[in-house]
Amino acid sequence: MRKIIIAMLLTVSIIVGSQTFIFAGEDDTAWIAKCMEDNKKEGASTETVMKYCKCMNDKMSEDETKSITEWEKSHPKEMAECAKEAGWK
Repeated sequence: MRKIIIAMLLTVSIIVGSQTFIFAGEDDTAWIAKCMEDNKKEGASTETVMKYCKCMNDKMSEDETKSITEWEKSHPKEMAECAKEAGWK
């Protein structure tokens, strides 16, 4: 009986943990997709834009309500760092 209870608790922990990760990932994916759409005509490859947008998203607070495109305007240091990291020329 003890093994069954431990197995059930472990299963519930895994499910709850994975749901939290999935929800955070979906939110990040939406922000990054919007950033990529906003930057698709800037002359960089899709891969470069994706790296840039992911970097910018990672630098933003989880509580941020602005889009990446809005946020980057007030954060030139982070914008330059991500452009360099992504290889944006």
